[in-house]
Amino acid sequence: MENKKVLFVSQEITPYLPENEMSRIGRYLPQGIQEKGKEIRTFMPKFGCVKERRNQLHEVIRLSGMNVIIDDSDHPLIIKVASIQSARMQVYFIDNEDYFQRKFILTDRKGEEFSDNDERAIFYARGVLETVRKLRWAPDIVHCHGWFTSLVPLYLKKSFADNPLFSDSKVVYSVYDSEFKKSLNPSFKKKLLLEGITKDDIKIINDANYLNLNKLAITNSDAVIMGSEKINSELKTFIEEWGIPVLEYEGEDEYIDKYSDFYDELIS
Repeated sequence: MENKKVLFVSQEITPYLPENEMSRIGRYLPQGIQEKGKEIRTFMPKFGCVKERRNQLHEVIRLSGMNVIIDDSDHPLIIKVASIQSARMQVYFIDNEDYFQRKFILTDRKGEEFSDNDERAIFYARGVLETVRKLRWAPDIVHCHGWFTSLVPLYLKKSFADNPLFSDSKVVYSVYDSEFKKSLNPSFKKKLLLEGITKDDIKIINDANYLNLNKLAITNSDAVIMGSEKINSELKTFIEEWGIPVLEYEGEDEYIDKYSDFYDELIS
C-alpha cells in the first residue's frame, strides 16, 4: 500500500525563524508525521531574515523560473531548499526579490504591517501550488498553518480543482492566535481573481481583515485545527457553526499523534 502524502504549508518554521508556537509546530509536526510512515513535503516563505548561508539554502534550478502574475505584473518564482539533518527532512522556500528580500517578516522595524502583505500572501500560496504541480506530487492532505497561508484552500478548491494532482486532496487549516491589525490592501479582492474563482467566492473579504481572511480559508477547507489555546471568539463561533470536522487545541506533548489520527479519519 502506498504511503499517504502530507503537504505542509507553513507561515513560520524554526530554526529558520524565531521560536514560537507556530514555528515549533511547523518544525516538529512534519518530522513526527514522517516518522509515522507518511511521505511529506514542507514549505515556508523565504523571508529576508532567514539566513541563507548559515542554514545552507540553495536554489533548486529545475523548479525555479516560473512567473506568477499578480495584478498584471510578472513576479519570478524562485525555489530554494534546505535540510534539517537531525529530522531527515527538507524544507522548500518560496522566494522572490520584490516580496521577500526585506529583513523582516510581516511588519517593519516599527511594527507597521507591510502594505503589500496581500500580494506576498497571494504569491506564496500560488508559488507553493505551482511548485507542487511541477514536482508532480499528489498530496492526500494539505495542512496550512497561519493566516499567511489562508489563500491556499481557496486556490486548491477553485483554481486547481480540476487538476488531478489535487482532486482528492483534503485541506486542513490550523487557526492560530496571530492577528494582524490593519485590513489588507482594498484592491486585494481584484488581485485574487484567477480562473475558477468568481467574485461570489470571495465576497466574504469585502473587508480583508484578519477575521474574514480566516473565514475565507475555513469555508474552503475540509477540516480545522485549533493551533492555539486562545482563538478569537468570533472566529471560534464561526468554525463551530460552519460544521466541518474540528480538532480542538492539543498541548505540545500529544499533538502529533492526535493530528496523525485526524488526517487518517479525513482520508479513510
